Amino acid sequence: MASNWFLTLAIVAIVLPAVATATEYIVGDNAGWTSSFDYQNWTKDKVFRVGDKLVFKYTPPNHNVIKVNGTDFQNCTVPKFSDPLATGNDTITLAAPGKKWYICGKSGHCASGQKLVINVLSDDQASAPTPSDNSAAYKIMSSGSPIVAAAMVLMALMIMV
Repeated sequence: MASNWFLTLAIVAIVLPAVATATEYIVGDNAGWTSSFDYQNWTKDKVFRVGDKLVFKYTPPNHNVIKVNGTDFQNCTVPKFSDPLATGNDTITLAAPGKKWYICGKSGHCASGQKLVINVLSDDQASAPTPSDNSAAYKIMSSGSPIVAAAMVLMALMIMV
């Protein structure tokens, strides 16, 4: 009986953190996707992982979202054959690790700061947190999520058994 209980707790402790890892980020939080906002500052305390989602909220047709490369990002260049997102509620799932660059293609918006660069971590990189307040482990532990709290209680119970 006790071994079945322990096995169940172990499975739950392993599965729960995997379920709770994907995060949905509203780009710019309450400000949304707009010009004259400091997106570099917005990203500084965030850890982006494969599977996370970026949601760009804005009023169409005032803005759009275009995925670009690093050079186009630096120069605020809209690629000739770009296919902008323009719904005002655009969701991008981060499917691969590496740097990702996004700009608004409306005239002058990128130059006024409406551009976002992030570094997406792979599962391997995300599972090796650094010992700082910006680490993945610290963020998970301090998230206040009921799922995380339940996982922590279960882990404590496993230690006591």
